[in-house]
Formats: sequence, C-alpha cells, structure tokens
Amino acid sequence: MALPEKIHLEIVTPDKQVYSGNVESILVPAQTGYMGILPGHAPLLAELGIGDIEFTADGVTECVACSWGFIEVLPDRVVLLAQEAELSSDIDLKRAEEAKARAEKLLASGDPDVDYAATELAVLRAMSRINAAKSATARQTMRKS
Repeated sequence: MALPEKIHLEIVTPDKQVYSGNVESILVPAQTGYMGILPGHAPLLAELGIGDIEFTADGVTECVACSWGFIEVLPDRVVLLAQEAELSSDIDLKRAEEAKARAEKLLASGDPDVDYAATELAVLRAMSRINAAKSATARQTMRKS
C-alpha cells in the first residue's frame, strides 16, 4: 500500500482558523524541538512551543509564527491548536521588531519588578514573528527574480 502524497493541515487559534489545506510536508516547533511530519506519519500528540510552523503546499513553502498549544497528528491529517498563530504575510515586521526591542530593554533594565520569565517569552515570540515575516519577504523576492 502506497503512502498518500498529501496530508490535511488545520491551524486553529481560539479566535480563528489560520490555515486549512492539503500539504506535502510540515515542520512544527514542539516543546522538545522541531518535528517534521509527512503524509502517513504515525499518530501522536505533542505540545507546541514558540517558533515557526513551515509547510509546503503545491511546492510553495509558507510560514506561520506560533506560540504554545497542541498538535495532533494522524496519518491523513494534522491539527494544530495554537494559543497564537499568524501567517507570515500578515505580520507587521516593524511592530514585531519594536516589541522585541521593548522586551529586551526591560530585561536589561535590572528592575526587580520585571517579570523576567514573561519578558523572555515575549522576546521569543517577537523573534518568531520576525523570522516568519523575513522568511515571507525572502520568498517574495525569490519569486520575483
């Protein structure tokens, strides 16, 4: 029996459905590190971390910045339930860079009232958004050339 060529991907947040479609491959930031998923993958449940989800649909790679959640993998579909998820094309790069700068300034302040753990997570989320946005810009530049 041949493995399927595509797997259905759903990316959902509490507010909206970010993506739904058939893809050839998926790269997901699990809590324990990045995990690659292809059609026919063995079933599993895992916790999402902060990072970029990359998936390839019809030969085009797309990127989604995500933060926390869960992933359910079945041989024919993958469901990502993320606390936050944003398509790279929807990210305002300037806002993400400003958020990162604000969080880094707080970390460097030495203020004892700063929640350092939450601020470090804010830096990681901003970095994920920046990486996703830059990856979208790079793909657009490559398509034009």
